[in-house]
Amino acid sequence: MNGSWAIDHVAIVVADVDAALDLYTRKLGFEEIYRERIEDQGVEAIGLRAGTSVIELLLPLDPTSPVARYRGESAMKLHHTAYRVQNLEATLAKLKAQGIRLIDEHPRSGAHGNRIAFLHPKSTGGVLIELCEPASTTLRAAEGL
Repeated sequence: MNGSWAIDHVAIVVADVDAALDLYTRKLGFEEIYRERIEDQGVEAIGLRAGTSVIELLLPLDPTSPVARYRGESAMKLHHTAYRVQNLEATLAKLKAQGIRLIDEHPRSGAHGNRIAFLHPKSTGGVLIELCEPASTTLRAAEGL
């Protein structure tokens, strides 16, 4: 199963998107490749090209949201690692059968029309993991990834 997984993105929650963009684009030289509001998750997601990978900055839309509370007093904090999978339903079923606790029993919509689901950190050594099934490979190709 894990042989078909690939890193999709690494997400960082930010308090100040302008400061984060200054660091990642101006100082580190990453390129902004997308920006999208995801209302049902309460975030604005900004994707930055990091070679053949993506760093995703998450700006909470509500300062009292769970994502904002997770960040705490830090200016930025690592939130999750997302892995691309081919068949999200089958992957979730296999993981559940192996005793992995799922936050999302069924896929839901994510950025770019991707289908996503989160695994509970209590089953993954304290790390929040997102599984992504891309809506199409056309977007990834357009992003140069």
